[in-house]
Amino acid sequence: MDPERLIQCPYDKNHQVRACRFPYHLVKCRQNNQKIAKELVACPYNARHRVPRQELNMHMSVCENKVSPELEGVRWGTNNRTKEATAWQCPPSQEDWEADADEAPAPPFIFGTRAYVRINQEQ
Repeated sequence: MDPERLIQCPYDKNHQVRACRFPYHLVKCRQNNQKIAKELVACPYNARHRVPRQELNMHMSVCENKVSPELEGVRWGTNNRTKEATAWQCPPSQEDWEADADEAPAPPFIFGTRAYVRINQEQ
């Protein structure tokens, strides 16, 4: 989609908005036209589509953003190939944090002191 293409606002037919600014305009124009906003509903396939409530079923049947059921299964991971790809599991970790802590214990934290300075001075 061309970001500079002009799109007509569903709340005010006199508004022509660039495609890149259209989502922001919808929010602002909906707040300014609450009476019209109550009559319009968002398309489930594209939230930028606002249609009268009575025409929603007709719009959904012809919407250009409608996805076929076959593609919808691939998109949401309901096909077999996706299940096979997600069967991988992470190998167990070789790290032992308790053993590392026993080898080089950190100095105790005392608020308001600089323990790291004392350690450096002892060495």
